[in-house]
Amino acid sequence: MLGGLGAAGLAGLAGCLGLVGMDKHESSPAGVNADVRDETGYEETDVDGITIEEEVGVGGVSETIAVTNYVTEHEKAVEIPPIGSQRAAVFSVLTSPQIGVADRNVNPIEDMSAAELVDLVADNYDDIGNVSHEDDDEISILGETTLRSRFSADATFDGHDLEVDVHVTEAVDAGDDLLVTIGVYPAELRGREKDNVLALMEGVSTDRDDETGDGTDDENGTSDGDEGETDGDDGDDREGNDTDADDGDLLENLD
Repeated sequence: MLGGLGAAGLAGLAGCLGLVGMDKHESSPAGVNADVRDETGYEETDVDGITIEEEVGVGGVSETIAVTNYVTEHEKAVEIPPIGSQRAAVFSVLTSPQIGVADRNVNPIEDMSAAELVDLVADNYDDIGNVSHEDDDEISILGETTLRSRFSADATFDGHDLEVDVHVTEAVDAGDDLLVTIGVYPAELRGREKDNVLALMEGVSTDRDDETGDGTDDENGTSDGDEGETDGDDGDDREGNDTDADDGDLLENLD
């Protein structure tokens, strides 16, 4: 889900960055403390580097702006009647670089509400819809208090319709980056998985261990699987995702 969110949110920065000669920015992947993963039963499964490149023209000179974000995914197998055991409980951590222009951060994710973040996700994929806000609360991530919102939504999983809970936190400061978390699980498992998602959020760490062996610590700091570059449509490996959504419409909303 977050692949489309990163692309939609950050491609709109290109014009601002081209004007000030800032051509490349990259975040660092974050994760969850191993002890918390063990306690909740979630496994780190993937780290995706999402690079959005945009060609901009300034004063008759063309320049390519590149912004690289990282999404660290965690999954857990849960029982879903009548599907059976499936990895349908998912927790993701998105990091996106803080980008300063004239002492002001121009990354729009910093000021996006939880409702705006979850709307971007829902708008970008056909298999998530009918999103409804349920409740809000505060939570501490990386020592910073931020808003955590829970939404209900309809989803399609493995060909079956499923009601899910979606937990989203607003961005917190993660050093040179901004950090957002999203947790999704079948609504019928709320009694157990809600507490697990909250524990994962509180257990987020910028010092992640490379459990997935994805090579994010290579010379270029990118993932061996995709060399840290995509065309902004990561997540299309998941069955049912429509990553050819209208990013232009999303960018208009951000503008």
